[in-house]
Amino acid sequence: MTELTPGTEFGPSSWVEVSQERIDAFADATGDHQWIHVDRERAAAGPFGTTIGHGYLTLSLLPAMSYEVVPRQEGGMGINYGLNRVRFPAPVPSGSRVRGTFRVDSVDEFDGGFQATMTATIEREGGEKPVCVAEVVFRYYR
Repeated sequence: MTELTPGTEFGPSSWVEVSQERIDAFADATGDHQWIHVDRERAAAGPFGTTIGHGYLTLSLLPAMSYEVVPRQEGGMGINYGLNRVRFPAPVPSGSRVRGTFRVDSVDEFDGGFQATMTATIEREGGEKPVCVAEVVFRYYR
């Protein structure tokens, strides 16, 4: 099993493009077709000057980013157990690239494994503020 120690940081992950096609597919999958995400003409005149990715789309990129950079234990199973806090401090304009980092905040044993709570931060290339900061909880079963 890989040791996860509080204070350890992993990442950044590779850049992921948040294309308009990805945004449209997420809108179709979730039923969230708000104009700031899918209406290019209206969004161009809106507060961001273009369409933006859904906050939940940005959040949904965390598992793949974590698989890339957070070490996995061998022979066991890891699951996304939940989120304690999520914020979206800045928008993700369509065509942006984002990547994630993970900092281990705590590790706690439970019957059959351990739970790691991490602060995940997603940044946008060229952005001044993170686009997502989430306290994520992973459970690892032996």
